[in-house]
Amino acid sequence: MSNQNAPQTPATATPDTPRLPEPPRSARTSAAKPERTRMFADGTGPAADPAGSHFERRIRSFQPRRSRVTTGQEEALRRLWPTWGIDVDGQRVLDLDAMFGGRPVVLEIGFGMGEATARMAAEDPGTGILAVDVHTPGQGNLLGLADRLGLDNVRVANGDAIILLREMLAPEALAGLRVYFPDPWPKTRHHKRRLIQPDFLSLAAPRLAPGAVLHCATDWEPYAEQMHDVLSAHPAFENTVELPGPAVEGTDGVVRHGYAPRPAFRPRTRFEGQGLDKGHVVHDLLFRKVAEPAAS
Repeated sequence: MSNQNAPQTPATATPDTPRLPEPPRSARTSAAKPERTRMFADGTGPAADPAGSHFERRIRSFQPRRSRVTTGQEEALRRLWPTWGIDVDGQRVLDLDAMFGGRPVVLEIGFGMGEATARMAAEDPGTGILAVDVHTPGQGNLLGLADRLGLDNVRVANGDAIILLREMLAPEALAGLRVYFPDPWPKTRHHKRRLIQPDFLSLAAPRLAPGAVLHCATDWEPYAEQMHDVLSAHPAFENTVELPGPAVEGTDGVVRHGYAPRPAFRPRTRFEGQGLDKGHVVHDLLFRKVAEPAAS
């Protein structure tokens, strides 16, 4: 009978071959995952983590996407970032009047590859667009598009939109806020990561001038229903669509009113077209920041 408690000798070892101790786990990990080199030196491109450890850790509504930066995107970032790029470090308040020459400014949160943003900027040169995202290829693509189209009303921000809103924008600095096709986080346990929540609206409202429009769009119907309910319930916002309006029965069986048709100024994106091809229904919601009640 074999002794089950006896040490087992690897098949590749021989009695004359000494067994070397395994390296510590930390050494094995570092060897398997070499340290990544930075693409851009400070000030020459978007920082990898602009806010660093200055702010509390929290549940994020976005997930950084790692994908290849093309030669053209990298060239645009190196050449244009020092002039048109902003790292969201939370350490200063932006002077939007100086940055955009006194134009009214709209904040766009999440712009993908930037095609729709560039088109909106080209068709409305009297409005400045502060576009924030964490996707480096998209940042480079938008900068390249703005350069080729001769746009001077676009600035690209890199980092967390929550820190940008909370730390870097003055009260009533924004003429509008756009959130197009944010991550729907479809799994129930991830719904807490969705951007459009009561706390987000309470953060955004003071940065919006009275009358400014918060425009959301999504092709994920359950998220559209949440957006509708949260916006309708928030005291700082009112629906721009005349109510009751058309009735739309939600996936939860609740009938809602007040979705808007896609406005002409919002281009249809490739991502949106792919959703429509799959049978998705796109909902737009346009809610206006109400004026603060007069003090009695």
